[in-house]
Amino acid sequence: MQVLILAESEVGRLAEEGLVMSAVEEAFRLDGLGQVQMPEKSYLTFSEYHGDLRTMPAYLPSLNAAGVKVVNSHPENPKAGLPTVMALVILNDPQNGQPLAIIAGSALTAIRTGAAGALAAKLLAPPNAERAGFIGGGTQARQQLKFLMRVRPIRSIQVYDIDRKKAEGFCEYARQLGISGATVAAAAQEPAGEPIVVTTTPGQGPVCGAEAFRPGSHVNAIGADAPGKQELPPAILSRAKVVVDSREQAAHSGEINVPIAKGLYRPDRIHATLGEIVAGKKPGRTADSEVTLFDSTGVAILDIALAKKIYDLAVGQKAGKIVGLDQS
Repeated sequence: MQVLILAESEVGRLAEEGLVMSAVEEAFRLDGLGQVQMPEKSYLTFSEYHGDLRTMPAYLPSLNAAGVKVVNSHPENPKAGLPTVMALVILNDPQNGQPLAIIAGSALTAIRTGAAGALAAKLLAPPNAERAGFIGGGTQARQQLKFLMRVRPIRSIQVYDIDRKKAEGFCEYARQLGISGATVAAAAQEPAGEPIVVTTTPGQGPVCGAEAFRPGSHVNAIGADAPGKQELPPAILSRAKVVVDSREQAAHSGEINVPIAKGLYRPDRIHATLGEIVAGKKPGRTADSEVTLFDSTGVAILDIALAKKIYDLAVGQKAGKIVGLDQS
């Protein structure tokens, strides 16, 4: 039995932005049509280390793609010089279950999340929005901005982060992407007032009040991805058309999980999944004045669909390293 090993550098080289966007949109479309298998992610919680480990399986029959991602989230890792998120994807052959590849998944996780946010903005954000606000200026915020620029003509951004140096670094990154109007905000409510708002914080509580968000805006809520995490004030949910990547995951680990637990929001108020909108089953934005909100928990279909595309490219290019596994 031979398995292809792909390192982070090879994933980064093969995962061109257009390929990532197409993989993410196709995965959501298939989900909206009910043509995937995706159990909820499961968690091991390391309370004493303020982190967790997750397993995320998925099968997309029409893509002949199946596998599982194993990924952690340890927000305090950067203090020790480690990434907050580290991941591996194991890709399997659906016909016989044979492992095909072990793919470094940290960069893959970051870029597919950025592409999912961009797809949500494409379908939900004000059509001609040229400004965006970011609450949180770390690695994922950069991916959100890079992919957002593929779907909206972003000309200026402002960012707030409790670490001002991180916010300043984000602004410099934005300038490298061609955005001249990049400024550091003094408080979270400033970027929250932009037409497109992206939150990528550790999800330790509401970052600002609901009054900061303006009518007609769109919010990509990215940071809340585990039970108990929350970035936004519950009151914004009552004003917003809420779209999720997975109803089940959002209810127990997305932005809406804490308001649900407190009786401040009901799961039946969710407007749609992003897949249902991509598949044409539900509408996206229907009025200029409405607030739209995408609750992103991170779904395995994106990881497996993208991993399969990367694997096929790697095989064609003879990239990576093939390792034989002893079955004796």
